[in-house]
Amino acid sequence: MVSVVVPTHNSSKTLDVCLGSVKRQTYPNLEIIVVDNYSTDDTVKIAEKYGPTVFQVKALRSQARNYGAWKAKGEFLIFLDADQKLTPKVIEECVQKVVNDCVDAVMIPEVRVGEGFWAKCRALERLTYIGDPLVESARFYRKSVFEKLGGYDEMLEAGEDKELHARVEDAKYKIISVKAIMKHLEGHVKLRELVIRSYRYGKTYIYYAKKQPKRAMVQLMPIRLNFIRKWRILANQPLYACGMLFIKFVEYIAGTAGLVYSKISSLKI
Repeated sequence: MVSVVVPTHNSSKTLDVCLGSVKRQTYPNLEIIVVDNYSTDDTVKIAEKYGPTVFQVKALRSQARNYGAWKAKGEFLIFLDADQKLTPKVIEECVQKVVNDCVDAVMIPEVRVGEGFWAKCRALERLTYIGDPLVESARFYRKSVFEKLGGYDEMLEAGEDKELHARVEDAKYKIISVKAIMKHLEGHVKLRELVIRSYRYGKTYIYYAKKQPKRAMVQLMPIRLNFIRKWRILANQPLYACGMLFIKFVEYIAGTAGLVYSKISSLKI
């Protein structure tokens, strides 16, 4: 059995698509666990259409994922966000890799889908990251490995995927990627929201940087080697490539501001 763990909070806009994609998986032996942070919209009502086990817990994303994993009955775990959509063979391919190739964790390539100029810029950026373990993180795990490593670090609001992936690598477990993709449903992307989110994530990312300094140094850079390696992808869409670079610059400034604020606050304490 594969346990699909989905943390939610006021996720009614995308949850129907997310859980619908789980139900359409070619792999049949699944259970769905929704861990809801007391949504005030129709999130729980939508979830119940798909027959999951729903828990309402006051918890942020990392805590909610760990809680769902603790309640899971499956031998394998896959963690989805409520705004992600699986293509039909994702779970089947993950199980095949784990069972046939003795793999412990699996990365699932992700593409972004959204509306507006900034969404197209972010979608282009994401294409340059496919297959890069410094950006893409495992989302499918043997439950025994996940539990042995203690699950997600609940101190992190951002970078928790990367931090767990790093611990899996450091423990010498085998990680591989599948070909089947999942889609991140971003909706209409606004630059202001990206700035606010980067600032908020920056306030907790310092903790990740302390735990994984070498990886964080590379991951926090606004300009990545991927942009050079896959320059043809960017060259084919120069307008969106310029917008992408502008977003990275703005996110870098906002994230740095969050880091500085966090550092000053800790010194005051």
